[in-house]
Amino acid sequence: MPQTILRLPAVQARTGLSRSTIYLRISQGTFPEQVTLGSRAVGWIESEVNDWLNQQIETSRKFGFCKGG
Repeated sequence: MPQTILRLPAVQARTGLSRSTIYLRISQGTFPEQVTLGSRAVGWIESEVNDWLNQQIETSRKFGFCKGG
């Protein structure tokens, strides 16, 4: 199955995170690392970003972070 690479604007749109937050979480080991595409280009593997998003949803619902009160 072919891999799809997402560039930063697409990752930001999918996650709702800012550029600085994405790179902070990468350095903390809590967000998928980027892959080098060229000397000045990076991207993220779509399936890894989707897995991260699904994990965030599960965690949020498990611990009730989105519930008011």
